[in-house]
Amino acid sequence: MIRDLIEVRVNEATSSSVVVQARSVREAASITAAVYRSEVVRVKFPIDPKTFFVKEPAAREEIVSVGRAEGIAA
Repeated sequence: MIRDLIEVRVNEATSSSVVVQARSVREAASITAAVYRSEVVRVKFPIDPKTFFVKEPAAREEIVSVGRAEGIAA
């Protein structure tokens, strides 16, 4: 399981970020795109190796947080 930061872009001036837990980076982007159907979603790089892998054994696929965060809170 991974935790990744995904950018959600509404238009050229407006964007926010969501932190998503999923089995892969591709799946994290797909989960976000399913929730934000009319917006453009993309993976934010570089990926932080310290927070990328989820250590909780019972972690599930979900959007963890939404905001204008530039990084992932552990």
